[in-house]
Amino acid sequence: MFSIIVAAGWPIWPLLICSVLALALVIERFTSLKTSRVMPPKLLDEAITVSRSSVPGPDVVSKLEHNSSLGEVLASGFRALNANPKSTDDDIRAAMEATGRKVAHRLERYLAALATIASAAPLLGLLGTVIGMIEIFGSQSPAGGAVGSGNPEQLAHGISIALYNTAFGLMVAIPTLIFWRYFRSRVDEYLLGLELASERFARHLSLLRH
Repeated sequence: MFSIIVAAGWPIWPLLICSVLALALVIERFTSLKTSRVMPPKLLDEAITVSRSSVPGPDVVSKLEHNSSLGEVLASGFRALNANPKSTDDDIRAAMEATGRKVAHRLERYLAALATIASAAPLLGLLGTVIGMIEIFGSQSPAGGAVGSGNPEQLAHGISIALYNTAFGLMVAIPTLIFWRYFRSRVDEYLLGLELASERFARHLSLLRH
């Protein structure tokens, strides 16, 4: 592997950095976007059951808030009602929507970075290809020399730079693009679920308030 890196020349180092960064971001997103950390399946029903007759106390609300992203959104509705029992339905929905926007921003974190790496990696590979071509042309004999008397070693080195960088750029870009699309669809699914759960919970709080 090290011999390949040496043969590819210095243009491959930015691609190596991109590959390490992309791997770190993929691992982080897999950890952060677990269902248990975003939308536990039974949490909404449990929150509605606990508040069937009255709004829970601060300890329960705080525990709910730190449970997951969905819990954070639901807890904001409880807090709005605790802070002002006379809050209107619009006030409660506004509080939950504000928290939902913060949660959405957190769920989408690093997706732009993944998309950037997926777009930049082929271009970095192309840069390596161009540098390799320059090496190839530089291997040819100077003006006045015999035709075909170029440096074979320099010619082979230029070809190595061109091919290795092109291949490695695609090797970085393709998986990164796949993971970006996967995480993008996963986040969109979570956001839809959060929106539907928030609407249902807002209706529950409206009935509780009345």
